[in-house]
Amino acid sequence: MSTTFAQRSAPVHGDNYKWIALSNTTLGILLATINGSILLIALPNIFRGIHLNPLSPSNTPYFLWILNGFLLVTSVLVVSFGRVGDIFGRVRMFTLGFAIFTVFSILLSITWMTGTSGAMWIIAMRIGQGVGGAFLFANSNAILTDAFPANERGLALGINGVAAIGGSFMGLVIGGVLAPIEWRLVFLVSVPVSLLGTFWSYWKLRDNGARTPSTIDWTGNFTFAIGLIGLLTGIVYGLQPYGGHAMGWTSPFVLSCLFGGVAVLIAFVLIEQRVKDPMF
Repeated sequence: MSTTFAQRSAPVHGDNYKWIALSNTTLGILLATINGSILLIALPNIFRGIHLNPLSPSNTPYFLWILNGFLLVTSVLVVSFGRVGDIFGRVRMFTLGFAIFTVFSILLSITWMTGTSGAMWIIAMRIGQGVGGAFLFANSNAILTDAFPANERGLALGINGVAAIGGSFMGLVIGGVLAPIEWRLVFLVSVPVSLLGTFWSYWKLRDNGARTPSTIDWTGNFTFAIGLIGLLTGIVYGLQPYGGHAMGWTSPFVLSCLFGGVAVLIAFVLIEQRVKDPMF
């Protein structure tokens, strides 16, 4: 039997539960957005910590991938993880996001390698953090929608939106303060917050929404990811010198990535119009 809108509009766990849901999801959004910007000012200190020159043109790809890897993975996965939450439970996936964030924050804070190996390690671990961030982003609004009645959802979603904007600015400040003291603190600061969020979410949040049987749009996910990765790769390497030019925008590799990425994203749009359960 299908659930009516009125049934879905009422919070299941009473008046207190909606504020628990709001505080927990706001914590998750803050954690994800702070970590999206925390490296902007801290990157020079991190590079000095792993004994890599951030101003060397040959190190520019490491610089940009450390910065953008987190945001790229979050952007690619957030829609799909929302679908996964609809299928397997939004709170379960939200809690999993906190747990993943905790693990990769710890791994980042204990980086022991230096040079290019250290940079590659940080890039890989930041991508792992991005997976956790995608779970948090994808399911927070759905949890609030399930917890709040229709006439109060605007307030809840607005608070979450303010937290997202505030987190981006807080990341700059936190990274700028902690990195000169010890660059590992930039990653370690997320560990207690994500641990708190993991246990609080596990013990306090409950799935109110009905699960939706559906399939994951693997073709759409693949083309969307390849298209974005192609564009970002082209931009990253386009900023490096090529031949006698200060920038690499005339490089065949860069042009292939840029035009190839656009072509794959056009294919993605066409695919989304034809599959049974599209990403969008």
